[in-house]
Amino acid sequence: QDFRDLRALCLSQGLLFEDATFPAHISSVGPTLLPEEKLRQIQWKRPTELQRNPYLIMDGVSRFDIMQGEMGDCWMLAALGSLTLRKQFLENVLPKDQGFQDNYAGIFHFRFWQYGEWVDVVIDDRLPFLNGRYLSVHPRTSNEFWPSLLEKAYAKLRGSYQNLNGGYLSDALVDLTGGVQVQFSLKDPPPDLEEILKAADKSRCLMGCSTSGQSRRNIELRNGIVQGHAYTITGAVKIPYKNGWKHIIRIWNPWGHGEWKGPWSDDSPQWDRVDPEYREALLRNKDDGEFWMSCENFQEQFSWLYICNNTP
Repeated sequence: QDFRDLRALCLSQGLLFEDATFPAHISSVGPTLLPEEKLRQIQWKRPTELQRNPYLIMDGVSRFDIMQGEMGDCWMLAALGSLTLRKQFLENVLPKDQGFQDNYAGIFHFRFWQYGEWVDVVIDDRLPFLNGRYLSVHPRTSNEFWPSLLEKAYAKLRGSYQNLNGGYLSDALVDLTGGVQVQFSLKDPPPDLEEILKAADKSRCLMGCSTSGQSRRNIELRNGIVQGHAYTITGAVKIPYKNGWKHIIRIWNPWGHGEWKGPWSDDSPQWDRVDPEYREALLRNKDDGEFWMSCENFQEQFSWLYICNNTP
């Protein structure tokens, strides 16, 4: 489907685009994502029906725009969270020639890497709702829609929303970058893990990590870490602490809330012993799903580390 041609046709006819290849129908959701009676209750709504003044992007793109919906697609959203930190990759996936303000015709497009080439995926902007709640990712700011529309395009690429319900963070990182990804088991980590993390952060790689366990069940431990869940690594630094140095890692949960409660978490006493200039630069004490933890705790709590960049 050619985005420009289809949009021009809709604009000339004064119609909003309806995508026959990924219709507002149960087939696009998938037959087993929900019980049958719930599938029948799904309604499809355009952002223009939900908000008086919707935007594709407001004040730039940020991981904090994303809050996971009813589906188990944390693996894709963790990769997306990482993508928001790397503008050179992001602009490839999220073309700028579209929005709700100019030439709006209910049609959008996004690009993903598949089998050695960039594929342009065209969608209409009808989003699935169940009992008035987003089935898909929902925006933290009620009138910003890039996360929901990008997720819909990825669902179309994969065949249905159901096909996003469980997957591999490593696959999503490659689909969003066309890059090369490596993964490390944290049960048997490389001896220079701290240096690997710091170097990957410095060379602006995309990074994610995951915990072991059943992704269908999402059990939250007492320490705040969720089992069978994917997270984004958003920073790795070495800071002066006590009489030496401490390696700490910043991690974000695609739920948009739910944080680690142990050492180096938002309220932990470790921060009291950090120089104020470091503390002010690094610590954001908010329930936004993002937290710091030590490299040792990271290895204990997570099972896999994923690093992806456009070259090895």
